[in-house]
Amino acid sequence: MADFALWLGDFLAKRKAVEPIKKSMMIAEVVAKYPGTIPVFLENGLHCIGCHVAASETVEQGAFAHGMDERAVAGFMKALNKAVAKGGKR
Repeated sequence: MADFALWLGDFLAKRKAVEPIKKSMMIAEVVAKYPGTIPVFLENGLHCIGCHVAASETVEQGAFAHGMDERAVAGFMKALNKAVAKGGKR
C-alpha cells in the first residue's frame, strides 16, 4: 500500500508540473496556454501576440525578428518561464 501511495503522489505531482516554454513553441500556442506571459511579450517589444504571424512564428523567430540577440533571447525565455511559474497558466 505504501508503494501505491508513493506512486500516486509522484503521479499527481507530475500532472501539476507545468511544461516549460521552449524557443521552438509557436507564439500563439504560448499565449493561449499561458496568458500570464502576455505582459512579458509586450514588455520585450513583441506586440505580435494577436497578429496572424503569431500562429506560424516561434518564440525564437519572433524575438530575432524584433532585434533580440542570443543573449537577449535567453533572458526573454527565462522571463516567460518565470511568468508561467508564478501562475501564468489558464
